[in-house]
Amino acid sequence: MHLVLFEISLAAWFMRYSQDAFERGVIMFQIKWIWENLKGYRKRYIFALCLTVIGQIMYIANPIFSQKIVDTFIYSDNALQNLAENKGLLITLCLCMVVFTLIRTSLQFTSNMLYEVCSQGMLSKIRSFLFMNVQRQDMAYYDRNSTGDLMTRLSGDLDMVRHAVSWIIKTFVESIVLYMTTAIYFLWLDPLMALCLIALTPFIFIISWAFKSKVGPKYVDLRERMSKLNSQAQENIAGNRVVRAFAREDYEIERFGEKNADYSRANKEAALTWLKFFPYIETIAQALTVVQLIAGGIFVIGGRLTMGEYVAFGALIWTLSNPMRNVGTLINDFQHFLASANKIIEVYYSRPLIANREDAVEMPDRFKGEIEFRNVSFSYDDGTEVLSDVSFKINSGETIAIMGETGSGKTTLINLIPRCYDAKNGEVLVDGVNVRYMKLEQLRKNIGVAMQDVLLWSDTIEGNISFFDSDMPMEDVKYFAELSDADEFISKLPDGYDTIVGERGVGLSGGQKQRISLARALAMRPSILILDDTTSAVDMETEQVIQHNLRSLDFSCTKLIIAQRTSSAKNADRIMIIKDGKIAEFGTHEELLRNKDGYYYEIYHLQNSDESRRGAV
Repeated sequence: MHLVLFEISLAAWFMRYSQDAFERGVIMFQIKWIWENLKGYRKRYIFALCLTVIGQIMYIANPIFSQKIVDTFIYSDNALQNLAENKGLLITLCLCMVVFTLIRTSLQFTSNMLYEVCSQGMLSKIRSFLFMNVQRQDMAYYDRNSTGDLMTRLSGDLDMVRHAVSWIIKTFVESIVLYMTTAIYFLWLDPLMALCLIALTPFIFIISWAFKSKVGPKYVDLRERMSKLNSQAQENIAGNRVVRAFAREDYEIERFGEKNADYSRANKEAALTWLKFFPYIETIAQALTVVQLIAGGIFVIGGRLTMGEYVAFGALIWTLSNPMRNVGTLINDFQHFLASANKIIEVYYSRPLIANREDAVEMPDRFKGEIEFRNVSFSYDDGTEVLSDVSFKINSGETIAIMGETGSGKTTLINLIPRCYDAKNGEVLVDGVNVRYMKLEQLRKNIGVAMQDVLLWSDTIEGNISFFDSDMPMEDVKYFAELSDADEFISKLPDGYDTIVGERGVGLSGGQKQRISLARALAMRPSILILDDTTSAVDMETEQVIQHNLRSLDFSCTKLIIAQRTSSAKNADRIMIIKDGKIAEFGTHEELLRNKDGYYYEIYHLQNSDESRRGAV
C-alpha cells in the first residue's frame, strides 16, 4: 500500500515537474522570440535597461546624504558647532540631493522614451510580418481560423506583447535592482536590522507562486472569450443587411450580450483572483514598516543604530515594499502576456501548406491555357469527400461550361487549378506541368477569377477594375468595363469611374457588382478565365452581351464557366456535368441533349419550358 502511494506521489511529482519544465521552455522561447523581433532596436533597448539599472541604484543616494546630514548637523553632540564650521558641507549635501534627483529623473524619462520607441518599433515590425504571413496562407487556414480571432491577434494580443516590452520587463528589472540595491545597502548599514526586514520576503514569493498557478488558466480562458466576442461583432457588422432583412436585431443583440457577459465574467474572475491575493501581499509589505518602527526603535535606543541610519532605513523601506507589491501585478500582466503571445506566435510561425517548391519549374510569362485533370480526388480535413477520380482535358482557348447540383463539387474543382487547395490524389496539370511544380505567383497571374460572392474593395470603381495593375491606363479600364457590359451604368454614376464603392460593394446592385468583378478578372488578360456563376444576377439580355464579348476577346483565353442556367452554357465548346464529385456527362450542347436520361437534358427542358410559360404570360 505504501509502495502504491509512493508511486502515485512520484508520478504526480514527475507530471508537475514536467509541466513546470514545459512552461519554463515556453517562456524562454517567447523571450527569445521578442529578442529576435527587437532586431534594429536591441542596442537602444539594452541602453534603456542600463539607464533603468543606474536610475534605480541612485535611489539610495539621497538616503545616504540624509543620513550624513542627520548624524552631522541634527543629532550629533556637536551639531551646532558642525553647522557653524561646516556650513559648506551642508549646502553641498543638499545640492547633491537635488542634482542626484534631477539626474535620476532624467534617466527615467530617457529610458521610458527609449522603451516606448523600441516597443512601438517592434510592434509595427511584428504586425507587418503577421499581416504578410496571413496574406500568404492557403484557403484551408481561413477555414480553420475565424476573421474575428485573427483580428484579435493582430490588435489586442499584439498590444499586450508591446506592453510586456515597454512595461513588464522594465518594471521587473526596476524591482529586482531596487530590491537588491536596498538589501545590500541595509546589510552594510546593519546586518541584523536588514535581516529583520528581508526575512519577510520569502512569504511574498510563496503567495506569488500560488497566485501564478491560479491566474494563468484564467487568462487563457479570457483570451478565448475575447476572440469569440470579436468574432460575433465582426460577423454581425459584416452581415448587418441580412440581420435587418430578417428583423433579427434583438436576437443578435441578445447573442452579443451573452458573449459580452461571458467575457466580462472571465475578466472579473481574473481580476478577483488577484484581489484575493492582494491583501496578503499588502499586509506583508506594510509589515515592513511595523518591523522598521519596532526593531529600528529598539536598536536606536540601544545605541546599535544612529538616528541618521534609522532615517536611512525609514527613507528606503518603500524600496523593499514596493517591489513586493509589484510582484502580484507583474505576474498578473505576465500571465496575460503569455496567453496573448502564444496566439501571436501561432500566426507568426504558421506556414502555408501550399507553397513554392525548391525545384519549381520556370514557366513562360504567358501560359497556353491547356488544363488536364488526371484521376483527381479531393476531400476536406474532416474527411468529407468532394471529388472522386476526376479526369478530363481542356484544350487551349476552349470554353467549358460546368454544371451540376449544389454541393456536387463544381467550385472545389476550379479551386484546384490556381491551387487554392491541393488535390489529395491525382494530378492537376496546366500546359502539361503539374501545378504543384509551378511557382504560385506565375500560376495565379495567368488565371483570372470572378466569383458569385463578389468582394469589392472600398475604393473607386477604377481602382477595383485595375486591382491587378494599379498603373493601368484609363482607356484599358473602360475597355474591360465594356467587355463586361459595365461601362454604361458606370458612366451614369455621378462620379463615373471615380465613384467610391462602399464596403463589399454597398450601393451597387448584385448584377453591377458581378460585372465589375468580371471586368477586374478580364483586366488581367488571363490565359485561363474562371467564372463561378458570375452572371447569375444579371438579366438575360446583359448575359447575352457578355457572352458575345467573351467569345471575341482580343487575347487567347481558356474559359471555365460555372453556370446554373443552360442559356449560359449552351454556346460553350463543351459542357461538363458534375454529380456527386464525379463527371456524369461531358460533351457539346447537342450531344448532351441526346441523352434523355441525363441531368443536362432534364434541366434544359425544365428551364426552357419555364421561360416559355413566362413568355406566354
